[in-house]
Amino acid sequence: MTYVIAEPCIGVKDRSCVDVCPVDCIYEGEDQLYIEPDECIDCGACVPECPVTAIFTEEEVPPNWESYIAKNRDVFKSDQPPAAPKR
Repeated sequence: MTYVIAEPCIGVKDRSCVDVCPVDCIYEGEDQLYIEPDECIDCGACVPECPVTAIFTEEEVPPNWESYIAKNRDVFKSDQPPAAPKR
């Protein structure tokens, strides 16, 4: 089970989820935050901290946001992967 950050995060990038992540697997992209699927330990600590309800397990991503599953995974394979968030 991997966690995915979906559309509600775009333009918001509230970092409450970053503060509670025990493995620092949440990164900051240009438009939103992303969870590195290979680093995430699936603890779920980030989910209740998100003020815009943007974090879902991969299996629970709403159908209209399913494209964010691939976006979240593929961004880490790009030439410019997201960086550690500013705190």
